[in-house]
Amino acid sequence: PSPRSCQPNGADEEGLRYEIEELKQKDLALDQEIAQLLSEGYSLEELEKHISLLHEYNDIKDAGQMLLGKLAVIRGVTTKQLYPEYDLELSD
Repeated sequence: PSPRSCQPNGADEEGLRYEIEELKQKDLALDQEIAQLLSEGYSLEELEKHISLLHEYNDIKDAGQMLLGKLAVIRGVTTKQLYPEYDLELSD
């Protein structure tokens, strides 16, 4: 491709600028949230550990959901129908 074909058109460039601005706003909001948590006495190490544990929890939950989905397919039911059998709440 020619260098010209790799150039973003006006709409694409405007979209990218908007996306960059949104990311800057999210970054600022996260910095403010971190500052608030630090002022409440949390340490960065605690926050990093908590985030790490949340990621691990989400990975385990995703694996469980996948297994429930496969079991539901095998049994010909919905995953929702399996929840009571395993004492799960629909909000889980």
